[in-house]
Amino acid sequence: MAEPILYSFRRCPYAIRARLALAISEMPYTLREVKLAHKPDAMLAASPKGTVPVLVLEDGTVIDESLSIMHWALARHDPAGWLARDDAALIARIDGPFKHALDRYKYPDRYDSDPLPHRDCAMDILFELDARLAPAGQLCGPEPGLADAAIMPFVRQFAAVDREWFLGQPLHHLHAWLEEHIASPLFQTVMVRSAPWIPEESGVP
Repeated sequence: MAEPILYSFRRCPYAIRARLALAISEMPYTLREVKLAHKPDAMLAASPKGTVPVLVLEDGTVIDESLSIMHWALARHDPAGWLARDDAALIARIDGPFKHALDRYKYPDRYDSDPLPHRDCAMDILFELDARLAPAGQLCGPEPGLADAAIMPFVRQFAAVDREWFLGQPLHHLHAWLEEHIASPLFQTVMVRSAPWIPEESGVP
């Protein structure tokens, strides 16, 4: 294997943050965009849980948690100093209570939920982020870091549910932060559309 292989889905926030860290670390890898409705056997063989992202290293080692992929890449090369701007507790709050509320706001039919109470719960956390951003513009100081990259894709997903409503909320620091990250060359690079990987064409079963 010439370089690590990343199984990814373009819009998945977990996969986005993994790709952001790989990109900022300048780590070369082969991207395999997957259709979640038709997960390739090679990905399932590497990680039977069947969720993206999945990173398969040259020696066959599998890393199938997004934060672990971020830390792996940045431990090897961290030219922007992202590891110095981490906040595990804040990220856990996003991955836990915020993601729980986001899912039930975005997919009320799937979860048989009333979306508005869950939207309110998520907003409580977004107001905390807005206050956190007020002093310096980023979550851990004046420069972006691991915490920003790990959290931004989930805020982006929340904002997209009802963008007009979201932009009307008094989250001025958060709005500016989100727009800055979405407009960045780094984000644009990792969001380039790729055709789904087809094993038959690659010669890989």
